[in-house]
Amino acid sequence: MKFNIKILFLIAVLMQSCWGDKGAPNYEYMPNMYESLSYESYSENNLFEDNLSARLPVEGTIPRGYSLYDYEDTNEGYESAKKNLTNPYILNQDEMLKAKELYTVYCGVCHGSKGAGQGILVKREKILGIPSYADPGRAITYGSTYHVIYYGKNTMGSYANQLNEKERWMVTSYVMKLKSDLSK
Repeated sequence: MKFNIKILFLIAVLMQSCWGDKGAPNYEYMPNMYESLSYESYSENNLFEDNLSARLPVEGTIPRGYSLYDYEDTNEGYESAKKNLTNPYILNQDEMLKAKELYTVYCGVCHGSKGAGQGILVKREKILGIPSYADPGRAITYGSTYHVIYYGKNTMGSYANQLNEKERWMVTSYVMKLKSDLSK
């Protein structure tokens, strides 16, 4: 008996949906799923004591997956990183291949595949004045390279959002390898 009622209900629903008036609105069986209550971000509501819906992070916390970088985005911070910052990672052959891929994607278009400052954008004169890694006036180090990737310098922007900490160090290692290859 219950089985027959279920079949009749299913047939009624199908008939209503298939042969009903196409111009008339359909029935909403669960309207709360279509028209749910929403809260506007940063709006006033009574969920918390201060009547704000968004919460500020606790002072002194950092997001998961991030670490602190102790050097400021100043010339003094750059010089300090250049002198004191060292690479905490030792990369194997597979990681160096990954570093080459990252370099090609993010750096090679301006700096070139060999680090000589002759990337495709330089050749097409979209960006001018990219120096070679082997330029003796630059005297780049692991620390200075990482700092520039983290904050950017002159016309180069920051890549801190595109590369995580290890990837930045991988690219830094690859840049230093290109520098040594150019110096030979």
